[in-house]
Amino acid sequence: MSCMHCNVSMLSAEEILCSTQQVIAGLEALRGENRSLLESLQEAVESRPAPESGSVEQEKSSIIRQSLERIELGLSEAQVMMALSAHLGSLEAEKQKLRAQVRRLCQENQWLRDELAGAQQRLQDREQEVVTLEEQNRHLQFMSSIRKYDQEEPQLDDKDTSSNKESLDDLFPTEDEEQSVSQPHHSSAAAAAQQGGYEIPARLRTLHNLVIQYASQGRYEVAVPLCKQALEDLEKSSGHTHPDVATMLNILALVYRDQNKYKEAANLLNDALEIREKTLGVDHPAVAATLNNLAVLYGKRGKYKEAEPLCKRALEIREKVLGTDHPDVAKQLNNLALLCQNQGKYQEVEQYYERALHIYQSKLGPDDANVAKTKNNLASCYLKQGKYRQAEALYKEILTRAHEKEFGSVEGEGRPTWSGAEDGSSNLKRSGSFTKLRESIRRSSEKLVRKLRGVGMEETTPRNAG
Repeated sequence: MSCMHCNVSMLSAEEILCSTQQVIAGLEALRGENRSLLESLQEAVESRPAPESGSVEQEKSSIIRQSLERIELGLSEAQVMMALSAHLGSLEAEKQKLRAQVRRLCQENQWLRDELAGAQQRLQDREQEVVTLEEQNRHLQFMSSIRKYDQEEPQLDDKDTSSNKESLDDLFPTEDEEQSVSQPHHSSAAAAAQQGGYEIPARLRTLHNLVIQYASQGRYEVAVPLCKQALEDLEKSSGHTHPDVATMLNILALVYRDQNKYKEAANLLNDALEIREKTLGVDHPAVAATLNNLAVLYGKRGKYKEAEPLCKRALEIREKVLGTDHPDVAKQLNNLALLCQNQGKYQEVEQYYERALHIYQSKLGPDDANVAKTKNNLASCYLKQGKYRQAEALYKEILTRAHEKEFGSVEGEGRPTWSGAEDGSSNLKRSGSFTKLRESIRRSSEKLVRKLRGVGMEETTPRNAG
């Protein structure tokens, strides 16, 4: 008996349930047989005359009735076991669901702790900046009292204005970052989106910071579920066609793009584009940002023909909303020029780069990093067409400026790179060091000199794009 008990205890829940079902089936069959025997005995007893009816049939009938009662009892107990098993299964499912909720709450708790620590650190930094600015203000007041540096004060004001302008956090990174997913950059795109009637919630900004922090560390197993859970919560609370859902789709597409999952990222961006066009309007800055992201994604996959109309439409929206001479329009022109260059449309490339260069110089000044980057891209276009003199002139301009003042860099060998974009579309990677800029231009200049002197030239006609 004890051995039998051990065998039963080793059975799993599914095996016990299966055995119980078999027992129920056997008991029901046995009940049917006993009922048939009882009915046959009763018919035999009723068919005989009363004096001939013996006590043997009655005893058999009594035994069969007792057996039927035990069978009914066994069936009742088996059904209770089945119900108990189903109840235990539902309890286990509820237990797993609660565990998942606990894990998610733990992740959100850690996220909030990280955000609190970051906020405290930023608060300390701001307090230190306030102290520094107060000291500078007292110094400037003293200098103003003796009226000595009257002409230098407007320059300081302009610098402060530029710094304040850069305090607007964009939702996604730009081209100045070395990693595909990094910290949020400062841009006017968020302000433009707010002017269009839609403001990105602070919670999504905080979530984006957390996601890119995990992604920059390669912890995609945390970043992706966090995005998906937030997306699911937003869809439940606000519906799938809410602008916040489109923003969350962009964040998840950013993570997928950083994992080289371009197909999944493209699907998410197309979905976000449809939502934003429906809810915000076809000429909204957020729609332009999503179009640019999609164009850059196609460009990274080599689908230049599909990317070009998207980039042109984004350019039209930016020109309409921001004006034709806005720096964001110049960024869009840079992306469009690169797409055309990969298709061999050099005449259009020159027009786009020259227009972008004019915008940067007029709006940001000749010493802005974007001016050197655009000049480098335009010089690369000249090299591909064999216009070595024009390329040489541009490289000389860049080198002259580079020796006068240090600024951001252009990535190597004189090759053009993508300009920045909102909503997570940081483009081809760039370096931030002045040394790499100088080395890049030096290498391009050396190649140009060799070609001008006829040393080692293997090609007499311009190379084909791409």
